[in-house]
Amino acid sequence: MTEDEAGHSRQKEDIGMEQYLHTPLTEEKARKLKAGDYVYITGTVYTARDAAHKRMQEALDAGEPLPIDMKDTVIYYMGPSPAREGRPIGSAGPTTASRMDKYAPRLLDLGLKGMIGKGRRSGEVLDAIVRNGAVYFAAVGGAGALLSKAITAAEVVAYEDLGTEAIYKLEVTDFPVIVVADAEGGNLYETAVKEYAEIQ
Repeated sequence: MTEDEAGHSRQKEDIGMEQYLHTPLTEEKARKLKAGDYVYITGTVYTARDAAHKRMQEALDAGEPLPIDMKDTVIYYMGPSPAREGRPIGSAGPTTASRMDKYAPRLLDLGLKGMIGKGRRSGEVLDAIVRNGAVYFAAVGGAGALLSKAITAAEVVAYEDLGTEAIYKLEVTDFPVIVVADAEGGNLYETAVKEYAEIQ
C-alpha cells in the first residue's frame, strides 16, 4: 500500500467520528480533529462577516489593536436575525465562507484557530489552516432556527453600528458542525467527491 493509499484509508476510517470540543480551541485540540468529524462546540464563539472583517483589516493596516483577541478563537461567519422574545438570538445560519477568504489568512497567522461557515475555501486559506494548525468547520445552511437553539447567550462586543454585521460574543452549548478542512490538509469536499466517484 502506498503512502497516499494509507492516508486515504485512514481518512475513511476517521470520517464520522463524534468529538465534543470546549473553547478556547488550542492548536493541540485542533490537530485532533479530522475532516469528516462531527463536532459539538461548547464555550465562546465570536461572529464576524464581511463588514466586520473589513474593519479588522483596516485596523491592522493602521497598526491598531483588534477588538477581540484572535489567539485560540473560533469565528462564526454569521449575521443573526433579531432575537425573538425570551431568546438570546434569532435565526443563526452560516454565511458563505469564501466571502471572508481575502481576510482569513492574516487572522489565522494572528492565532485564529477555528472558522465556521459554509462552502469551499480558497487555496490560500487552506494553506494558512495547515500552516497554523487550525480548522474550518461547516454548519448546516438553511438550519438557522435550529442552530440558534444551541446559542445560550449573545452580546455585541464591537462595531455595534454595523447592526447584524457587528461582532457578537456567543455562548454555545453543543453547537453542531462538521470538520471540512483540518490541520493536516484533509479536505472533506475533496475526499467526499473521490469516494462518490469510486461508488459510481
